[in-house]
Amino acid sequence: MTYFARLHDELTSLHAGDRVWFTDWRGDADEQLWAGGPSIGDLLADLARAGVEVRGLVWRSHGERVASPISGRSNELLGRQINDAGGEVLLDQRVRLFGSHHQKFFVIRHTDDASRDIAFVGGLDLCHSRRDDADHAGDPQALSMDSRYGKQPPWHDAALELRGPVVADLLSVFAERWNDPAPLDRHTPYRMLLQRLAHMPRHPKSLPDAAPPPPRAGPHAVQLLRTYGVKRPPFPFAPAGERSIARAFAKAFARARSLVYIEDQYLWSTEVAATLAGALERNPELNVIVVVPRYPDSDGPLTGPPSRIGQLRAIGMLRRVAPDRVGVFDLENSVGTPIYVHAKICIVDDIWVTCGSSNFNRRSWTTDSELTCAVLDTTDGNGEPTSSEIGRDHSQPLAQNLRRQLWAEHLGLDRNDPRLDDPAAGLELWNSTADVLDHWHETGRRAPRPNSRARHHTPKPVTPIQRLWALPLSRLVLDPDGRPRQLRGTAQF
Repeated sequence: MTYFARLHDELTSLHAGDRVWFTDWRGDADEQLWAGGPSIGDLLADLARAGVEVRGLVWRSHGERVASPISGRSNELLGRQINDAGGEVLLDQRVRLFGSHHQKFFVIRHTDDASRDIAFVGGLDLCHSRRDDADHAGDPQALSMDSRYGKQPPWHDAALELRGPVVADLLSVFAERWNDPAPLDRHTPYRMLLQRLAHMPRHPKSLPDAAPPPPRAGPHAVQLLRTYGVKRPPFPFAPAGERSIARAFAKAFARARSLVYIEDQYLWSTEVAATLAGALERNPELNVIVVVPRYPDSDGPLTGPPSRIGQLRAIGMLRRVAPDRVGVFDLENSVGTPIYVHAKICIVDDIWVTCGSSNFNRRSWTTDSELTCAVLDTTDGNGEPTSSEIGRDHSQPLAQNLRRQLWAEHLGLDRNDPRLDDPAAGLELWNSTADVLDHWHETGRRAPRPNSRARHHTPKPVTPIQRLWALPLSRLVLDPDGRPRQLRGTAQF
């Protein structure tokens, strides 16, 4: 909920001539920014009518109308509302087969004061189910998910608020996609119809000339990491695709000394797990803590096994390498409803932090359009400049504070609890805390409920018969490999 409130504050401060450029995977025009507040569609349309330059790139989504004839029109309806108000939102399907545009970011530029320019990058879409808070009661405007999440699924997500020169870098990412000369409505009359229904311009306006980057705004070094799959026609800005997200994680894990902490929606695929397994093999002092959803968002007889089998294989690989140094957990709220973990966060040694749209699966590392920010805090614990590097014996305020905030929330502790100080001792803390909550459930929940939300994660097994069809479906459709052919089947990205 903090993200939507911040977005509202920044958007409502804009004037004619200012710019709002955004990308999204799914957007619901009627999603309220707070209970009883304005919807995202109304707010962006009002800005467009007031002379603010509003442009958006939203994934067109294959088969939406077939899968859900009513709610599946979400991106089309959001685009139509903004386009009718004078903005420009494109339904963008310029992706490889079975791929998607999964990037989620907002860039806001002020014509009169570049120091106020701001961007948001993370895992949050502008859609139903995302408006939750630290109590995790769920968004009243909810999407349908596995019934065990309830009618109002609790949701855990995260985004970064960015200022400084990186804002101009994000504008460049947007411009590259906007200016891709591949047609938006080629191939089929069906796709052309969707563009017409969204009142999308046939010939989008050219982007204005790039403005100078905003001034430096803090002691953090931010690197934009991306994934683009190999496709035909190729992306002009990534003709062989791009896999800098995968390479950055592999490099960071190789240098990790004490802790890799991950919050992720999936944790799928042996290729991804292999980078962590290699780090665990090389460093006997390294621990890995992963927080994932308890169940897939759709865990039916046909959808569940392909969703679970990749995670089972990944967890199995990690535990075979280091059974006592890997912990995988899921979360529940105070009434016992599982929390859907949609955040995409990684913290290495309290030094290196990532947050963005990319999950820990092969799809996000090779196929879908993704954007993740890697952040290094360049101050020491006393606020003095330093040269930060993963593998050194010092933490950084940003990484450490974020980890403490997340652990305090998940483990039911005060943020100043000294048990949160040492990342190397974190796995023991997580295990002992999850043991207590698991025991409370196993003994009939008669005593007062522990404050913790963390439980040991135990995915439902996939039977040998299910494996026969679930594994190929998982690897070919759910978690495809978008690398060039010469790299497939290797550990290289």
